[in-house]
Amino acid sequence: MAPVWDTKIAVVVREDLAVWQKLNVTAFVVSGVAATVDGVVGENYRDATGNEYLPMFRQPVLVFAASADQLKKVHERALTREVPMAVYTEELFATGHDDDNRAAVAAVEAEKLNLVGVALRADRRIVDKIVKGLALHP
Repeated sequence: MAPVWDTKIAVVVREDLAVWQKLNVTAFVVSGVAATVDGVVGENYRDATGNEYLPMFRQPVLVFAASADQLKKVHERALTREVPMAVYTEELFATGHDDDNRAAVAAVEAEKLNLVGVALRADRRIVDKIVKGLALHP
């Protein structure tokens, strides 16, 4: 029997991005959850031959598609509820490294961020309210 999680990990990606951009954004924003939430990542994997593999999240990650306006609403809902989140803005596609990424985000006020993706983890009921109205990414 699969465990029932009290929390939910959600990624919201802007639906009009190229496929490679959606994948890139998803990978980057979920790393913020993995890096900051104790116990969210499990143990290393090992195959029958003895090869060891990196650990992964212990719970499912739900990926949602959103328009730019819907993504802005998700961001506002998360901020209002003080839910920590990772953000990826369109400007980050043109930066070369982490310092430039942080500078690009720091240069823009929250309500003016050109968001293309966010990731968050919180109580599942809170996440459900934040992503209300969105469909899972096809």
